[in-house]
Amino acid sequence: MHNNNLVETVLGAIVLAVTAAFLTFAYKVIDLAPVEGYEVEARFSRIDGLNVGNLVKISGVKVGRVAGFYLDNDSYEAIVQMDIDNGIKLPLDTSATLSSEGLMGGKYVALEIGADEEYLETGDRIEFTQSPPGLEQMLGQVIFSMTKTKDDSEDDAPE
Repeated sequence: MHNNNLVETVLGAIVLAVTAAFLTFAYKVIDLAPVEGYEVEARFSRIDGLNVGNLVKISGVKVGRVAGFYLDNDSYEAIVQMDIDNGIKLPLDTSATLSSEGLMGGKYVALEIGADEEYLETGDRIEFTQSPPGLEQMLGQVIFSMTKTKDDSEDDAPE
């Protein structure tokens, strides 16, 4: 009986050590450090799957984080607030697109740098944005194109 308690205690200690190592690793990989920079906004027609803390990237490189979002009560568009690193200067004609890191991956804001010689400052808005189509919309387009192709091939069949 005394032997079982010792084994359970050792196993419990191993589980706690592995958990602590995993949490330490996850904290370093996730990079939860606050962004030292300035805030800009962008309007999107839909932001499905985007969360506070998601990355903002340029050419796949992290340059900031999503700081928050809210609904514009007049236009019913989503306003996304982003914290951008101080070392990154965004031209006025920069565009923003919501992107996905893969089929099961999270969302992020992809910035495409413009050529304007003036730069966005704290509180400015990125004017050029593009929201991705919803999954249901894409599936509907695929199904429609498949039925259209099938109908076209039946029309071409010899009689």
